[in-house]
Amino acid sequence: MSSSPTFNSIAALLETDFRVARAEISPATALSDLGLDSLALMEFVFAVEDAFHLRIPEDRLDPREAGITLQRLCEVIDAEGEAAAARSEPMAATA
Repeated sequence: MSSSPTFNSIAALLETDFRVARAEISPATALSDLGLDSLALMEFVFAVEDAFHLRIPEDRLDPREAGITLQRLCEVIDAEGEAAAARSEPMAATA
């Protein structure tokens, strides 16, 4: 997971926009361990949504919930991206 494009994008976002040290960023890192306050965590989620052009339903990811890891965030992003792609594909004609 650590070399996936999704994880690498999130890591770059954390480093550049939220000034999180690269050493603190791993798939197992909990959002609550990033050193961000609750407002910054919400801003981070919004930044992720903008970066990946999707919306993460609140029931899939609440950054205030303890224990959510960056790996879990990547899984949610990948699943939401696949769901969005499936919705935008034209329906196959039925015979």
